[in-house]
Amino acid sequence: MITNLNQHLPDDHPRVKEFFLARQPILNNDQDLVAYELLFRRASSGPANVVDDLAATASVIAHASELGIGNVIGNSLGFFNVDAAVLMCDFVNFLPSDKVVLEILETVEITHELVERVSALVAQGFTFALDDVISHSDALKDLLPLIKIIKIDITGMNTIELGKLADHFRLEGKLLLAEKVETLEQFETCMKLGFHYFQGYYFARPVILSGKKLAPSQLAIMQLMALIMADADTAEIERNIKKDASLVLTLLRLANTPGVGVTQRIDSLGQALTVLGRRQLQRWLQIILYAEHNKGSHFTSPLLQLATTRGKLLELITEKLRPDNRAMADTAFTVGIMSLMDTLFSQSMEEILEQVSVVEEVTDALLYRKGFYGDLLKLAEYIEQIEKTGALLIPTLQKLQLSIEDLYALQLAAFEWSNNVSGVV
Repeated sequence: MITNLNQHLPDDHPRVKEFFLARQPILNNDQDLVAYELLFRRASSGPANVVDDLAATASVIAHASELGIGNVIGNSLGFFNVDAAVLMCDFVNFLPSDKVVLEILETVEITHELVERVSALVAQGFTFALDDVISHSDALKDLLPLIKIIKIDITGMNTIELGKLADHFRLEGKLLLAEKVETLEQFETCMKLGFHYFQGYYFARPVILSGKKLAPSQLAIMQLMALIMADADTAEIERNIKKDASLVLTLLRLANTPGVGVTQRIDSLGQALTVLGRRQLQRWLQIILYAEHNKGSHFTSPLLQLATTRGKLLELITEKLRPDNRAMADTAFTVGIMSLMDTLFSQSMEEILEQVSVVEEVTDALLYRKGFYGDLLKLAEYIEQIEKTGALLIPTLQKLQLSIEDLYALQLAAFEWSNNVSGVV
């Protein structure tokens, strides 16, 4: 029987101010971003500061208009954890069937009613995944034909075990998603075993290559950034940009991006430089570095998405906490964007900071996670890895004097901005 959401949830079901939101990227074989898993964790004053709470998921989705699911996931798919009770609620119909994947935990009891409900939702266009699969149990036989994606947590599994499990479900015609992929070696192993999708932050881990040189396009952008930081003449900056036609076109597209605040269309480089100003120009050049790395892809670069989200979130938090200091907000954005350049360039952060002149506070944040900007960067990283570092969120928020509710609202704004930017570059 389908139940009404309000009957299912207790009167004190969690509101925005009581839980954290995180989105974890899911990549395909080409390491392009194709989806996010949306995680909701209730904040707690107990020793385990952050805990799983499927009722939180139900509450949030029920208030879908407040959440702004499209703003959070952009053009990607959204994966949601659901249990039997949540599945039987009418709130599922709040979700766009073509934009979400519903994840059923393998621990859920497979009843006749559950299978019927999943079958009805599949008929409506919903896609289902089975989460945390550790075996091919007979108990799954009635549900399995309705499942499209099998998620396997690779933590603690050896290659032989993983291979047998992957082979079984691949022969069943299922798409395989490896979860908790934290290193490039794990990604490559899962690729060889026939996995189709990968969830984890292996793509953001720097692989330092000795003597690695920047690509010509990256070097040109770094030189432009150096000119801006050295307060060079505008005409000289414009001449350097014009040497690269693709850079001109990208800057014009970015200048006309929603959120920049320009009310009229910008059609020339000179006009773009005048309207944007040097602060914004430096910002877009930082973003373009990530776009150059992923040039030619038809999908979104996960590194670009992560860097722009970090940059914008740090900027917005700083604007909230230091409303009268625009320069600090700009510096916070730079810290967020630059925090992944070691991964982008396959160089150590020390080497990168030798090539770009930054203030001491930025160096302290990027190298040692120290100071105000270091705390902001740690906060962003704790959110991204909420399953590992969720317990550190509340103490960090308290140190910054930022509320959970404010953080949530700023995250939504950062997600929306990053989705817009990534769709342009």
